[in-house]
Amino acid sequence: MGFARACSVALVGVDGVVVEVQADLEPGVAAFTLVGLPDKTLVESRDRVRAAVVNSGAAWPQKKLTVGLSPASVPKSGAGFDLAVAAAVLGAAEVVDPGAIADLVLIGELGLDGRVRPVRGILPAVLAAADAGYRQVVVPRQCAAEAALVPDVSVLGVRSLRQLIAVLTGGEVPEEEPCEPPGRPDPMLAGLLVPGAGLGTGLARGRPGREDGSDFPDLADVAGQHTARRALEVAAAGGHHLFLSGPPGAGKTMLAERLPWLLPPLTRQDSLEVTAVHSVAGILPPGEPLVARPPYCAPHHSATMQSLVGGGTGIPRPGAVSLAHRGVLFLDEAAEFHSRALDALRQPLESGHVVIARAAGVVRLPARFLMVLAANPCPCGRHTLHGAGCECPPSVIRRYQARLSGPLLDRVDLRVEVEPVTRGDLMGQGGRGESTAAVAERVRQARERAAARLADTPWRLNSEVPGQELRSRWRAGPGALAPAERDLERGLLTARGLDRVLRVAWTVADLRERDRPEALDVAVALELRTGIARGAMSLPGAGT
Repeated sequence: MGFARACSVALVGVDGVVVEVQADLEPGVAAFTLVGLPDKTLVESRDRVRAAVVNSGAAWPQKKLTVGLSPASVPKSGAGFDLAVAAAVLGAAEVVDPGAIADLVLIGELGLDGRVRPVRGILPAVLAAADAGYRQVVVPRQCAAEAALVPDVSVLGVRSLRQLIAVLTGGEVPEEEPCEPPGRPDPMLAGLLVPGAGLGTGLARGRPGREDGSDFPDLADVAGQHTARRALEVAAAGGHHLFLSGPPGAGKTMLAERLPWLLPPLTRQDSLEVTAVHSVAGILPPGEPLVARPPYCAPHHSATMQSLVGGGTGIPRPGAVSLAHRGVLFLDEAAEFHSRALDALRQPLESGHVVIARAAGVVRLPARFLMVLAANPCPCGRHTLHGAGCECPPSVIRRYQARLSGPLLDRVDLRVEVEPVTRGDLMGQGGRGESTAAVAERVRQARERAAARLADTPWRLNSEVPGQELRSRWRAGPGALAPAERDLERGLLTARGLDRVLRVAWTVADLRERDRPEALDVAVALELRTGIARGAMSLPGAGT
């Protein structure tokens, strides 16, 4: 009788659980039994592992073989357990030393020829192993750079089971020839990317070939829209949600596409969080193990509630709100989204995470994003244009605008009416606006002021600070909140709305390099919140 154990990791959402893979050999009729709540893909590993072991030059044990995955109560899915199962079987058969694999975490899929294929979710799996105290992991060679992002963990990247056996037995490690013809992409990387999963979601992409050498969309390309540009700057500086309403062709999408480039690069911890989500979702580009820029997600308006907040059959998968974690979620044509899908965003907008309960388990996914809504004022889009011939009946306009519910809009800090572009602005007669680099520098400085003020607190941005703290710990200037308090009494603001006005006022004050909000800062915040002109945005320095 032989016994050996190795370790692997089961992913539940973006959280990992270390699983002990135990192999037991007993005399009897040759059979292979796999227990421990495996899914269909994992059950099929019996055939993959047997073929991989034989084709790697090792003898398959002709005994009764039982492989158990513990803890048995945790759902296990995917082909990432193949390498650990193979190592445990070889240890039980004494092909390798059982003691050498007892504290080894192995993650990878096996091909029938013994090659180790990469799998999704390597980073969160290695993070879970490190948190559990394991310091040695074996992963596919193509995923070694992603696994190496975790500090204090020794990573061994292997291309085949033959290489792993040689390392464990002290033999000469064989060289593996590439299986793809020269000039063609590596077919082993096909398992890392889910087909179609990155369409409209994922990482912000630049636009190469600009004359100034930059490779990102420039805010200077947007004609006119001075108020919307200032609102975009405030949103980036404080992490405030933004609603852009206006006729087609006014530049709403152009503004939203440039917002990710106003945000500062991700910190190391944020990069690990974002990379983990993208790795699990299968949209992490090969060769880019670490996401350094804030992601940008722009799902189509036909997206379902599950695709927005996460879900699917079996263990829930990350949705658009998680793919936009620490970045921007842009919902273009927001009024065309299903109302249930939009209202499902209300909880993650407040909490910064989403909890999905399914029969297979409960998953908590990160969802701290900056949301941008863009919508036309009516179905034809010409309601706010003078002399444009809008023929939409008032009842149709009301129903169309009511698709964005009051509770959802109450969580949006900035609401801007995007005006039609004039001929002078379009032809450049008024001069080009500020570049992305210039605005991003002011955003960086404003965020640094907020971070210094919020040091030693759980919050980093003004949009995250509870209203009670702003009203008691960080007070505005004397009399600065009087207009907002009057709007609250008149019903123009809710209690949540007053808190959000105060948060925006702090961001405006940070942009203006003030120690605390003054009457002008609150007036700017009220104008951006209610859309009622108060003359503040036209004053020099307002909103910048």
